[in-house]
Amino acid sequence: MVYEVNEYMEKKEHIAIFTTASLPWMTGTAVNPLFRAAYLAKDGQRKVTLVIPWLSKSDQEYLYPNKITFSFPKEQEKYVREWIEQRTEFLSSFNICFYPGKFSRSKRSILALGDITESIPDEESDIAVLEEPEHLTWYHHGKRWKIKFRLVIGIVHTNYLEYVKREKNGRAYAFLLKYMNNWVVDIYCHKVIRLSGATQELPRSVICNVHGVNPKFLEIGMKKREEQKLGKQAFTKGAYFIGKMVWSKGYAELLKLLRDHQKELDGLEVDLFGTGEDSADVQEAAEKLNLMIRVNPGRDHADPLFHDYKVFLNPSTTDVVCTTTAEALAMGKIVICADHVSNEFFKQFANCRTFKDGESFVNVTRQALTEQPAPLTNSQMHELSWDAATSRFLKAAELNKTPEKKLTKSHSKSFLSSSLSFQRNLEDASAFMHFVGTGFVSSVPDEQQCEELGLNGPSKKHGDPRPKYAS
Repeated sequence: MVYEVNEYMEKKEHIAIFTTASLPWMTGTAVNPLFRAAYLAKDGQRKVTLVIPWLSKSDQEYLYPNKITFSFPKEQEKYVREWIEQRTEFLSSFNICFYPGKFSRSKRSILALGDITESIPDEESDIAVLEEPEHLTWYHHGKRWKIKFRLVIGIVHTNYLEYVKREKNGRAYAFLLKYMNNWVVDIYCHKVIRLSGATQELPRSVICNVHGVNPKFLEIGMKKREEQKLGKQAFTKGAYFIGKMVWSKGYAELLKLLRDHQKELDGLEVDLFGTGEDSADVQEAAEKLNLMIRVNPGRDHADPLFHDYKVFLNPSTTDVVCTTTAEALAMGKIVICADHVSNEFFKQFANCRTFKDGESFVNVTRQALTEQPAPLTNSQMHELSWDAATSRFLKAAELNKTPEKKLTKSHSKSFLSSSLSFQRNLEDASAFMHFVGTGFVSSVPDEQQCEELGLNGPSKKHGDPRPKYAS
């Protein structure tokens, strides 16, 4: 692609962050992109917009906790801003806008409706960050991301292949999904950041953990460090695990380890915290073990209830980079996790202990319960912070190299552009196939959502709102 300089360099670089979920749904793709937006906008050097899904009232009632619903997008925006500002303790200076979405109960995911690239005006379509690029593009039927935006960066959060493998006929579905993910990411992204090696290989990808932890957890860790310096007993409780209570989140692995090694772990007490579809089954399985395992309702991990636990047990291998593991380390705890690529980032911390099998799990667990965690250093705290994660993101995305002149697409023909034309034509053809295919399966927002978002609705008066193909 050939570029030429134009006079608009004086404008701030604009980053639009598209994600697949929003608060008050407390899931990783709601929380982490929100922190990313706040910290990218923090220094005022760039304009940042967070683009999140707007759900119908019925979907909100089903998905959002504590019966929280919103009648208008502005109400949800206020909720989101208050939540992030309470945790970062600085005013959020990024924009928030919405795209229409629907919650798929079978997929347990929010799916975009219509062409969500239209959420950003053409004059501001500079850089797009797609949080979960495969998810956002499976059903994308509209303008091509690479045509709309100068640069498109995907951030892969979820190990979808591992989850699919656990379903009926999972290996066959995982095989197909692997190639689908590869195809859509290749079409729509210039660059891809994989949070860890637990995700599938994708075109033009690098591995880098670009997530940090909520600053509140680092504050807890600093308090614990001060208590340790004063010679106080900072941790008075034993072992615990917290996570959404579904078998795939580590409960199956943990209960199996505890069941298979009851004799060696005699006297061990473990508290499990969470809510989810498998809560009753987890409770029943735990009660059958002779160990002291208590299953408790879900709580916010920052709750004072968790401050005094010393050991966090997390044998899960389905996470890409486990948020609760990072939070436990930030609070100064010893973390026991599987020797797995998803935990590679955590191995740099002295309080991270890994195990390869049941025997080593027993050994590191018993040893951890007799020791005190090593106090966190300032550099370790920084490495876990969102400031450090933002710096890693800018470097991995190559956005830390600010050009002296604004670059815009040029239509001039050169030897370089001619030599790349064949590859570009193949990509154009592939994108057109995807566009045609999604025309049969993608959905459009209903009239109520369109009215709430100020869009032209799918009524006969307005015609089909789905866009014409943009090559």
